[in-house]
Amino acid sequence: MNLAIVYTSKTGNTEELVHFIRDLFFEKKIEVRLFRMDHFPIQEITTFDAIIIGTYTWGDGEIPEEMLALYRAFEGQDIKHVVTGVVGTGDSFYPKFCGAVDAFRDMLYVHSYLAVTLKIEITLQTQDLERCQRFVDIFIKNLKMAI
Repeated sequence: MNLAIVYTSKTGNTEELVHFIRDLFFEKKIEVRLFRMDHFPIQEITTFDAIIIGTYTWGDGEIPEEMLALYRAFEGQDIKHVVTGVVGTGDSFYPKFCGAVDAFRDMLYVHSYLAVTLKIEITLQTQDLERCQRFVDIFIKNLKMAI
């Protein structure tokens, strides 16, 4: 199984989230490759069985500039076989809380096998740990169904 987590992080909150999620996969004996967006081999996107995207939201609910190439790559390829998930951090003070997660979700729903999404308020809190575990469990369940 070829599973990747591709992420970007401005303040470190999203990075902390994706590292925690990666560790939850490791606890279930599932190998995951973690890539910062600038190190992800985007031209090999179709070679992955599953990809989780981790992003923060920029401005008024926009996808960060460094994630736009990944967004376009998913949008422009035949990746119905790739199981996907999206996680992100944001501040509910803004009208479009985790808007980048929503944008990726909507696009991946059309172009891939979207399994699950997760939004976290600013940074991981104790109450989020169970939500992260459910994210991983749902993702694994969908991955097993797809393979």
